[in-house]
Formats: sequence, structure tokens, C-alpha cells
Amino acid sequence: MTVVAAGVVAAGTITAGIIASNAAKKKAQALEAEARRLGAKMNQIEENRQDIINPYEGMTDLSGMMSNPFASLGVATSAAEMKIEQADISLANTLDMIRTTGGGSGSATALAQAALQSKKGVAASIEMQEAQNNKLRVQGEQTLQQQKLSEQKRLQQADVAGQQFMFAAQEDRDMQQLNRLSNQIGALRGQASAQSAAGTAALTGAISSGMGTLGAGISAQGS
Repeated sequence: MTVVAAGVVAAGTITAGIIASNAAKKKAQALEAEARRLGAKMNQIEENRQDIINPYEGMTDLSGMMSNPFASLGVATSAAEMKIEQADISLANTLDMIRTTGGGSGSATALAQAALQSKKGVAASIEMQEAQNNKLRVQGEQTLQQQKLSEQKRLQQADVAGQQFMFAAQEDRDMQQLNRLSNQIGALRGQASAQSAAGTAALTGAISSGMGTLGAGISAQGS
């Protein structure tokens, strides 16, 4: 092989190496550009992540719903007042009957005592009914307060649990996206580095091969 021929082959080899190297470098640059784009997207996601919340911030004091239902308990005095009134009326009626019929004092006393005992029994029964009704009313009010308080607690706990769930779900979604982007960026930069190394290897290999061909041509012509 003449020196000229060797020079042509060497030039072709080096040119091919330069073209391959440039192509590899352009691919590496494109991969790096995509990695930077994903990096900017990742930074944007991190900057716009939700603020850490306090799910108990909306909790309210429920003590205002509580009261003492026994504070309104009253004494059944109306029946006692009626008892006195009925006793007076009974006694007056008995005395009127004695005057009208001319009956003896023994009969009048017996009738008055019987009427009084009857009214006492009615009054006692009414007192018991009023006391029982009052007791039931207080128990009902106490039960209602407990139910209302329990329901308010349930609603507040449900609100807290809902906020915690939504926050955790959003955090999990953000982290999955960030991890995916991070993996993609790492892969792209690895590929860019490999392309850059391949471009450098292609150029140095072509130069080495071209110089070897040229050297061989010079040696052949000299001999």
C-alpha cells in the first residue's frame, strides 16, 4: 500500500470516527437535556407539595353541650297544695251536712276523717306520679345529651381520620411520582454517560487505527 493510499484509508477511518463520535455526543446531549427537563419537573413537584397539616386543628370544645339535667328538678308541691285544699273542702262539706241533717258529732268526725284519708291517698298518688315523671324526664334528657355528645365526637373523629387519609394518600402519590422521576433521571444520565464514553472511544479508536494504517503505508513504501 502506498503512502497516499494509506493516507486516504487513514483519513476515511478518522472521519468515520469523528462522525460516530459526534453522533454519540449529540445523543448524550439529548439524553442529558431530557434528564434536566425531568429534574425541573421533579423540583416543581417538590416545591408544590402539600403543607403538613394538623388534622386536629378543627376540633372544637364540646363541653358547652353538657349540662346538669338534675339542676332543674323540682319538688311536687302542687299535689300537697291540692291535698290541703281538698281537705278543707271536705271538712266544710261535712260540717254543712251535719248542720243540715242534725247528725251527731261522732258521725261528722268519721265522715271528715274518711274524706281526709281519701284525699290524702289521691294526693300521694299524684305526688308519686309527678316524681316518677320528673325522674323519667331527667333520665331522658341525660340520655339525649350523651347521645348528642357521642355523635359530635364521632363526627369530629371521622373528620380527623378523613384528613389523615387524604394527606397520606397525597403524600404516597407524590412520593411515587418523585421516585419514578428520580429513577428515570438516573437512567437517562447513565445512558448519556455511556454515549459520551462511546463517542470518545470511537474517536480515539479511529485516530489510533488511522495512524496505524498510515504508519504501515509509510513502512511499506520505505522498504
